[in-house]
Amino acid sequence: MGKPSDLVQGTLDLLILKTLSIEARHGWAIAKRIQMISGEVLQVQQGSLYPALHRLEQQGWIKAKWAESETGRLAKFYSLTAAGRKQLDSETANWARLSDAINLVVREA
Repeated sequence: MGKPSDLVQGTLDLLILKTLSIEARHGWAIAKRIQMISGEVLQVQQGSLYPALHRLEQQGWIKAKWAESETGRLAKFYSLTAAGRKQLDSETANWARLSDAINLVVREA
């Protein structure tokens, strides 16, 4: 079995967009939500998360604003834009197509 931090190439954007489709979150909360929902299998490291957040923001798929976190500290909260919702739909469809194709190959005897 791979390391818990192993992610299929290209899936981090999808995971972030999906996480933000529910509610705005700061970076640490995004990583913890992905880890929790995946049953502790997926662990997004800061060195991958923050560059991805920056890239998604540059593409206009997410927006950020500073606000107080649950601990009372100032944190940058990210939320999905309309373009980000469209991208999430596109990436979800691509993931379904890709994972179905991989499953066909893996199940072939």
